[in-house]
Amino acid sequence: MLRINRMKIKPNREQALIALFLLVLAGCAGRPLMPTPDLYAEGIREPFAALNPELRTSQVDLLYATDRLPEPAGDGELSYGYGRSLSLAFGSALVEIGTDLSWEQLAQESRRRERSGGLALRLGKVTEMSRFPTAPYPVTSEAWALDPLVVEERERAMVRLQKEVERRLALTPRKEVFLFVHGYNNDFEDAVFTQAELWHFLGREGVPMIFSWPAGRGGLGGYAYDRESGEFSIFHFKELLRTLGSIPELDGVNILAHSRGTDVTVTTLRELIIESAAAGEDPLETYRIRNLVLAAADLDMEVFSQRIIAERLGRGIGQVTIYTSIGDKAISVSEMLFGSKLRVGRVAWSEMERELKAVVEPELAVIEKVDFVEHKGKAEFIGHGYFLNNPTASSDLILVLRYRLAPGTEQRPLKERAPHFWVLEDGYLIRD
Repeated sequence: MLRINRMKIKPNREQALIALFLLVLAGCAGRPLMPTPDLYAEGIREPFAALNPELRTSQVDLLYATDRLPEPAGDGELSYGYGRSLSLAFGSALVEIGTDLSWEQLAQESRRRERSGGLALRLGKVTEMSRFPTAPYPVTSEAWALDPLVVEERERAMVRLQKEVERRLALTPRKEVFLFVHGYNNDFEDAVFTQAELWHFLGREGVPMIFSWPAGRGGLGGYAYDRESGEFSIFHFKELLRTLGSIPELDGVNILAHSRGTDVTVTTLRELIIESAAAGEDPLETYRIRNLVLAAADLDMEVFSQRIIAERLGRGIGQVTIYTSIGDKAISVSEMLFGSKLRVGRVAWSEMERELKAVVEPELAVIEKVDFVEHKGKAEFIGHGYFLNNPTASSDLILVLRYRLAPGTEQRPLKERAPHFWVLEDGYLIRD
């Protein structure tokens, strides 16, 4: 594995590495609908069985929660930039798939490997519904009691969000939320598009939602800014998960986090689980996190082992699935810049050093709910978005989130590399 001592890099080479880093981790604005997963192109599963007629439309209406600063767009419509807001907002974002498509046309094209025309994603109206109070919340005494007026304002915001989730749950037999957390240099639109297309291919079950933190500043300082924006957002993300966990009708929350969003997510869950366990609660019942999927995680493996294993995060999460790829150039550059032995997004059993295996292997032998899935198939040049762009990888993600299938089973026949380490190869679901 290539390792570079950052202190020995000449300034001009260091700048070149940073420029490459910014390039390979950059988000993308505006795009066509993701490729049809093998699962549907091969007719293995029916994507839209028993779908509520109200959801049979070329439009996707998803919930968002964000602590980005709002900013006016050129047409006067609401938009969110990379500035940090001290209050958490939530609302609705509409995404149109294709142009003037009927539901029948969209459903048909969504089953085809080769489509008859382009299905572009277009962001429609963004409507902010409410806001939580500005944080830090003010206190009224030395006992750190919260200001009663702020408590009331917070309660009103929580109730509004709860009622909106309940309204959407009534439209689907799947009483769960599917929550997406984006990565570095992704703007608000990037996150909305990704969740819209993923939820479409998840069969439009449950309630689609994003948590969008203030990433996307760009420039040479963009990664440092985004990294600290992720830290800034932890309190707001905890408020969101607390609110979701308080909804009686909600059976569970499924979280998919990508790239730097994995750090935001793991840190948030760590704090909530420790807090819940310290209060004598069962964190799995308090927050109902049924699935946690980390895709292309930009996290140091040693740091990750401390957060997940040492802090026993498994007690508060139903199942953890970690997608990795040795060919992920974005994570490779991150390893070089930060001097990591290994980052989670590039984990392969053969690449893990002896001391890491000594920590991870015994724990995985007794923790049945963590699986590493190494992607060895084709990917775009950067190799950082395979979970979305590779039809086999997206199929496996659907089998995890929608169908909750364990790896190595007949319906999800991944190859086992070692206990809890699996290999995902192109076409593993394609029939002869």
